[in-house]
Amino acid sequence: MNETNSQMNPVETTPDYLLIGHFTADLWPDGRTLGGTVGYAARTAHAFGIKVAALTSAATGEPLLDEMRQYAQLVSLPADATTTFENIYEPSGRKQYVRGIAAPINASDIPAAWLKAPLVHFAPIAGEGDPKIAHLFKNSMVMLTLQGWLRHIGDDGLVSFKRWFEADALNAIDIMVYSEEDIVQAPELEQAFIDNVEHLFITRAERGGSYYHNGERFEYATPQVELVQPTGAGDVFAAALLASLPQLDYNMLAAARVAASLGATAVTRDGLEGAPTPQEVQQALAEARMHV
Repeated sequence: MNETNSQMNPVETTPDYLLIGHFTADLWPDGRTLGGTVGYAARTAHAFGIKVAALTSAATGEPLLDEMRQYAQLVSLPADATTTFENIYEPSGRKQYVRGIAAPINASDIPAAWLKAPLVHFAPIAGEGDPKIAHLFKNSMVMLTLQGWLRHIGDDGLVSFKRWFEADALNAIDIMVYSEEDIVQAPELEQAFIDNVEHLFITRAERGGSYYHNGERFEYATPQVELVQPTGAGDVFAAALLASLPQLDYNMLAAARVAASLGATAVTRDGLEGAPTPQEVQQALAEARMHV
């Protein structure tokens, strides 16, 4: 049976913002912490004061589910393990390992009421989720954060690059967000995505990023801040972009301004604390409205 987070059945109501993907347990020398795109995005969207739901999966009894419930209604598919990441830093650079993977996510797992969510965020972290699920959301603004479909996980858990491109799935995606670092091993994918996605955002860390609308390129800047911890900044950017759209009359460039501001704030704090506060969200929205 799926786990839910309320005495009232949350699957009978339609959320404002729906996340689909695994949150993660991130292993650090001092313990396990909540992470992954779903973890960061849920907390970010929650700060916009909207109703957030997440279709995810984790080990039955996973204590990090309780932390997730602070930010989103949950349907968590039971699994033998929670998707777990460990970064090992060596003189030659970082090696990333996956130490466990939760259950697959299929179309049949989506509650019927959730198919009407106006904002849908596909947030794969370890290849979970059938890309064709996007076709189910006929009247939604659908965003994909690409990173999780670009990961190959070896038998030893070591993460390496995997090329991903499915034109049929992309036909159902309105917005795609990824970092320029995500496709450094397959730069030709950039043009392929430009040609197949209506709204494409490529983040470039402190150099801002590029926004392509039906192939036309626009640049956006990001505030310059002191870096403390870059993990999760791209996830905050993406969630802030999607969550701000209804409040900015779906003006993509204004939403990008909000996302860049909150993504920059994210790198000034450690871990999930980089997600914005409601006050930071309102300030970023107010500044964006001044420039529309």
